[in-house]
Amino acid sequence: MPIAANSVVAIAYSVANSDGQLIDRSQPGQPLLYIHGSGQIIAGLEAALVGHQVGDKVGATIAPEQGYGVREEGLDLEVPREAFPPDAPLEEGFRFQADHPTEEGRQVVFTVHEIEGDTVRVSGNHPLAGQTLSFQVEVVSIRPATADELAHGHVHGEGGHHH
Repeated sequence: MPIAANSVVAIAYSVANSDGQLIDRSQPGQPLLYIHGSGQIIAGLEAALVGHQVGDKVGATIAPEQGYGVREEGLDLEVPREAFPPDAPLEEGFRFQADHPTEEGRQVVFTVHEIEGDTVRVSGNHPLAGQTLSFQVEVVSIRPATADELAHGHVHGEGGHHH
């Protein structure tokens, strides 16, 4: 069965940046499971996997536009501490959702990167935004998604999400 929309796919993978530095990988015996065509993995990798079958090994270089996006300098902000609620757990790594600074109606997840005095430096860019990524993938398994999985939007059962 080739990978197509509404397939539950298990992949073993590694991903490196353009300098060849390993960024992430699946653990041996613990492949990543996702529903193909549902946006659960980056668009460029999803497109590269279409039509592949169990046992296929796929190398894919993904440009930022098909990965985690182009870095938007306007999403790197310095915010006064008083702009946050007094009970906000402000520390590096704290994440919060707020309006995009220039695009009305668009929400962005920001991450606190630094707190210096009354200034909080945040970024709404994904940490991998602007990077070209190189994936090495092995297709471990493919099966049709169940109606429940499609309705819930995630994989169920062994190795997947349990309710």
